[in-house]
Amino acid sequence: MRCFKLFIAVLCSLTALAGPVPERPKLVVGIVVDQMRYDYWYRYYDKYSEGGFKRLLNQGFNCRNHHYHYALTVTAAGHASVYTGSAPSVHGIVGNDWFDPSLNKRVYCVGDSSVQTVGSSNVTAGKMSPKNMQVSAITDQLRIGTNYQSRVIGIALKDRGAILPAGHTANAAYWFDSKTGNWISSSFYMDELPSWVKSYNEKKRPAQLMQEGWKTLLPVEQYLESTADDKPYEAKLAGAKKPVFPYELAGTAGDAFGILSSTPHGNTLTKELALEALKNENLGKGKATDFLTISFSSPDYVGHGFGPNAVEAEDIYLKLDRDIADLLTNLDKAVGKDNYLLFITADHGVMDVVDLWKEHKLPAGRINYLKMNADVKAALKEKFGEGDFIRAFENFQFYLNHDLLEAKQIKEEEVFKIVRKVLMSFDGVADVLNLPELYKSNLNSYLTELYKNGYHTKRSGDLQIVVEPGWMAGPIAANHGSPYNNDTHIPLLFYGWGVRPGQTFGRTSVADTAPTVAALLSILEPNGNIGKVIEEALRK
Repeated sequence: MRCFKLFIAVLCSLTALAGPVPERPKLVVGIVVDQMRYDYWYRYYDKYSEGGFKRLLNQGFNCRNHHYHYALTVTAAGHASVYTGSAPSVHGIVGNDWFDPSLNKRVYCVGDSSVQTVGSSNVTAGKMSPKNMQVSAITDQLRIGTNYQSRVIGIALKDRGAILPAGHTANAAYWFDSKTGNWISSSFYMDELPSWVKSYNEKKRPAQLMQEGWKTLLPVEQYLESTADDKPYEAKLAGAKKPVFPYELAGTAGDAFGILSSTPHGNTLTKELALEALKNENLGKGKATDFLTISFSSPDYVGHGFGPNAVEAEDIYLKLDRDIADLLTNLDKAVGKDNYLLFITADHGVMDVVDLWKEHKLPAGRINYLKMNADVKAALKEKFGEGDFIRAFENFQFYLNHDLLEAKQIKEEEVFKIVRKVLMSFDGVADVLNLPELYKSNLNSYLTELYKNGYHTKRSGDLQIVVEPGWMAGPIAANHGSPYNNDTHIPLLFYGWGVRPGQTFGRTSVADTAPTVAALLSILEPNGNIGKVIEEALRK
């Protein structure tokens, strides 16, 4: 009996030394809103419903000074950085596209010719996977940390918005094929769609929503936070004579349902499939924590086409608020209000419309990149003779033809000086950087650090154009991709399990999102992580 008591005492002692088994939520829901600037929380606050954005703002932990930590703020790089806690310099997703010198071709961020489309006759739409992302995501770390008992599913209209957050080990990722109106996947994840996705596709919801058109939630005259509903720089949706409400929706040849992505219906489709996944995959019902990643892609299309001050932009956020409220209500019912952890953030912001700024005497303009490229090539030809000295132009970067330069015994520094001289004559160009020698940059230390975090030795170009604040390229209403606050300052809000309600005005970085989730889940952060835990957000 004495030996037995001694054994029990030793066992209890060892258990105490081992520490408590970590508590975890039943489900994590990560939401990325494509092109959500921080100020949207408050611009439309009075019109948000009580159960959507207001609920999150009033009950969650709000990081109010949250910024991107690199310069090229675009969709793929943003999604990868949120979920890896890393930067393009490490995770390798330097843009939506980049030029690969070793392959001598342009590479799409999630393109993968080795896999096949699943769920559509559109054979190219599903040739996608996360293989180009060079580090693990927080979703991967959860799968690893639970010996792959956790289930991870990613959903977005955009393939990159579904694939990159879900990581390398996801059970599934689904994205929208605008040609057929189906939600699809790739053979990287599965051989055929599960029955519940097939059933949803059979409902033909895109066709139903096309018939509804796009009408404002409120009377147009109540959209006082927005410009007039007819500005000359706004896009015209297919079939529309003017950019004004109400819109009738029409498809185009080869893209029957693509127009839905440029309306609030795109967010509704995304929410509906997410709720189908929640129900049919029994997410949050197993022994291990599950993870559902959702990216709402439609605000990006609307922001580019109409600008952030348009009635269209306000309407899509008012309706997204209602979709978020519906999502939260269903999570409460399916998992339990206190049993899930949710965060919401964005992949980038957006600048205001150049024309609108100029109308109000603010400094802004548009750069003619076609002329810029032509002038650079002409100057190089005049100095060095015939030859394709520029192999590609992506992400505001020139990729030099190093083989040709070596053959002609031309130093890269010589090319840089000529290119810089040409480009600095253009209005809107702040500087030109020699990326492999950023330590020589004339930029201030803050901007230099952003470009360093975005520079990947094997995937980035050689010469980087730095655009002045307020300047952009292209005929679209508004754009992003700069290192300035309109593009870097985005929301980050944690809500639910393990989260202390409150807010911080302390500077936080997008790289801090993944390690904070890792801390809440008591798992290892992603292997490329460079962020820190936002301790104030955690309930003690």
